[in-house]
Amino acid sequence: MSYHIISIDSPQSAVTCSKGRLIVDSANESHSVPMEDVAAVVITSFKCTLTGNFLIEASKRRMGVVLCERFKPVAVLLPVEKGTDTEALRNLARLSPQLKRRLWEKTVDAKCRNQAGLALLWNPEHPLAEKMRDIVRASVPARESDTARVFWAIFAETFADENFTRGREAGGFNALFNYAYAILLSTMLRDLLAYGLDPSFGIFHSARPHAAPLAYDLMEPFRPAFDANVVRWICSQRGKGAAENSIAEVTGEYRKHIVSTLHALVSYLGREMTLRSAVTAVVASFRSAVRERQSGPYEPWKISSIKWVG
Repeated sequence: MSYHIISIDSPQSAVTCSKGRLIVDSANESHSVPMEDVAAVVITSFKCTLTGNFLIEASKRRMGVVLCERFKPVAVLLPVEKGTDTEALRNLARLSPQLKRRLWEKTVDAKCRNQAGLALLWNPEHPLAEKMRDIVRASVPARESDTARVFWAIFAETFADENFTRGREAGGFNALFNYAYAILLSTMLRDLLAYGLDPSFGIFHSARPHAAPLAYDLMEPFRPAFDANVVRWICSQRGKGAAENSIAEVTGEYRKHIVSTLHALVSYLGREMTLRSAVTAVVASFRSAVRERQSGPYEPWKISSIKWVG
């Protein structure tokens, strides 16, 4: 059964296959894995070489190949069968409103709990701490927006200032969060495409031109993991005496720092793994839910353990 997603980001690498094994050669090393264990190959390296026999064997084995530019998917190479007429894709396009609602409720519950857990780690004595606990325990339609409002208020008063507001076009530290979420979105898109799930079929976010609502949906519980590492960056730079305006700049050093979020060790369903692996596991669980037309198999990630969140 294919279950691995192989990500290739080495500047100089070559992908081929021989005797049923996927072979990846880079400047200093060579790796191989049985092709039957590979669900997809994600190419983020600009200079990666793909051989014809690899592409043919990948297609015969219904393996996805995702091509990226600056870590964002720009093309997906799929066998005709997998790309146009699979059970998962058909079911995804025909999800009932009731199943969409159940899947989204699980997603938003995880997001709210993750935001609350992080905010209470940041500042357990904050005046809004008890309100945050009450909101998360409540089952009301406005729980997501109410949780976000308190979350950003606690962030502002703990690490920024009372004038901070979260918004894509706003200034200050917002540029740091925007870049972090772009990395998260790209990661989610790569896995959705690798598993043959069309990101244009969402469960909550609205469809619009050039959008990927399913990626926006499933990435929600992971946002606090990136928020935690943004705060880690802010605190570390302040500790070095950096000026506030320079801390808010998206520098090369910051980019490396925030990408490292994907390598943080987390817990998912009782197993320790990297956050990157947890994203893949969540997408796989969502795909199972879609195939079975039941919400049960889908398990969003919960922020029960990240070694540096506090």
